[in-house]
Amino acid sequence: MRFSRLVAVFAGAAVLLTIVMLWRDYSQTSGELSTAPGDYMVSAAHPEAAQAGFDILAAGGSAVDAAIAVHLVLTLVEPQSSGIGGGAYMLHWNEGQRALVAYDGRETAPAGATPELFLDEAGKPRSFFDAVVTGQSVGVPGVIAMLHLAHQEHGALPWARLFEHAIRLAEDGFTVTPRLNMMIGWSPALPRLPWSRAYFFTETEGEAPTPLAVGTTLTNPAYAISLRLIAEQGPQVFYTGEIAEAIVAMVQNAPVRPGTLSLADMAAYVPIKRDAVCLAYRAYSVCGMPPSSSGGLTSLQILGILENFNMGALQPGSVEAIHLVTEASRLAYADRDLYIGDTDFVDVPVAAMLDGAYLASRARLINPGQSLGRAEAGRPSVADQAGALEESLYAPNVSRSRPSTSHFSIVDGKGNAVSMTASVEAPFGSHLMVGGFFLNNQLTDFSFLPVVDGKPVANAVAPHKRPRSSMSPTLIFDEAGDFYAAIGSPGGSRIIAYVSQTIVGLLDHGLSMQAAIDQPRHVDRNGPLEIEADTALVDLEQDLQALGHQVIIKPITSGLHGIRRTSGGLEGGADPRREGIALGGS
Repeated sequence: MRFSRLVAVFAGAAVLLTIVMLWRDYSQTSGELSTAPGDYMVSAAHPEAAQAGFDILAAGGSAVDAAIAVHLVLTLVEPQSSGIGGGAYMLHWNEGQRALVAYDGRETAPAGATPELFLDEAGKPRSFFDAVVTGQSVGVPGVIAMLHLAHQEHGALPWARLFEHAIRLAEDGFTVTPRLNMMIGWSPALPRLPWSRAYFFTETEGEAPTPLAVGTTLTNPAYAISLRLIAEQGPQVFYTGEIAEAIVAMVQNAPVRPGTLSLADMAAYVPIKRDAVCLAYRAYSVCGMPPSSSGGLTSLQILGILENFNMGALQPGSVEAIHLVTEASRLAYADRDLYIGDTDFVDVPVAAMLDGAYLASRARLINPGQSLGRAEAGRPSVADQAGALEESLYAPNVSRSRPSTSHFSIVDGKGNAVSMTASVEAPFGSHLMVGGFFLNNQLTDFSFLPVVDGKPVANAVAPHKRPRSSMSPTLIFDEAGDFYAAIGSPGGSRIIAYVSQTIVGLLDHGLSMQAAIDQPRHVDRNGPLEIEADTALVDLEQDLQALGHQVIIKPITSGLHGIRRTSGGLEGGADPRREGIALGGS
């Protein structure tokens, strides 16, 4: 079966999936509003991960402490989405210091990577799956270094304490959920590779391997060993010790197109603290991740364009509201594809892209009665958009990325907040497995073509460069500068649309966090308008087509997890399309 068909099968199954979770003795949500606002809360993509974070918060841990515990468990129970073999972005709000910082734990390309990395022998871009399950797709994992840096600055509990829940689960076992079972069955490569076949499948002589059944207890002693090493020795063992050696050996000896990742590449990795990008929207300040992620800039551009329209006067989910969000998205995604890359390698006009006059000029291109069709990128330094592309230094990105990511939001008892999105890129990343965890394929987030029509692509592969991402961890502050909400989602390049639509629901339409997350999804990435199947939006297809939109109805599986501060306390939300829950306490 071709990869595109497998994706369609996966998406169709996902929308039909219903997860029934047992209620614990804590306030929690799984597609429902938290019933008892509390002083601390975690909303994450799996009940065991949320529980690990909750336990840390209940023990007096900080939001960063809880984030570490959550991520270590997600590596185990949601290996298709994120893990310590990948990377992450984190926004952290320090309530006591009234300080916001963005932590960049994105993977980097090895020194041996070249701009032609994903071209075949004829100089043509490879298919996505042909590029993924290889050693060439693996970047230096960044999340462990990033989390350790954040813990040094904001941790309250000892580093090793944060590993206990994940180690216990890895040794004693966790339950295979419907979603994990489905994802194991989705991948054509997993049963072909000895490590994943042994871990995820049962085998009967003469028959094809069978994915582990729902409800199976799965242990991962190799991952427990890795965690104990990192807990005891810190990130050094991951980047210069025996775990680093295992990672490099796997990549350099991969069964398909070995990569050049070296011990020197591992040892050279450094997480980066950056300034968040922020934009005033209505009475709030919305802050996101700067490049190398495109998520913060693009979602803020969407909001900045919508600032010029009275969205609050429109019914959420109405034709008028969908049309405006769609057109703003087209314009922002057009800029994204042209301008955004790793700012250590290319000049991204961040301030100009968020300039109010520029965004107002983009908003004037929107006709309330007719779609503008495929949008062209603007010239951010010029409010008049005539001839916008003629002086551009870059060509549009040519990417084949697929969604497999996880997001969680956390607020601790002192009011500190974390919004963190982590990923291994494709489901199960590169499918290469060492030490009980999967290695990323994040290098496929680079443009497969380095040059288009004689112009370089901002997101082209280069040694030590960070590939452009769509991850959009977001923090929102009210007019007094106080923390208001944390939100984010998995979903590949659709993440930007999911997060933007949810923020409009929160700030323009006054929805609760759960109601904003529950909204039927509509996504336009400067192409067709995708409408979530089996929702009320399907009834609007003809009206949207009459405005000139090319409508595609399909399953859309966001995975939003958010927390909002209300006058009554914290209010959590978890996307019912996945398995997440929110847990709150005081």
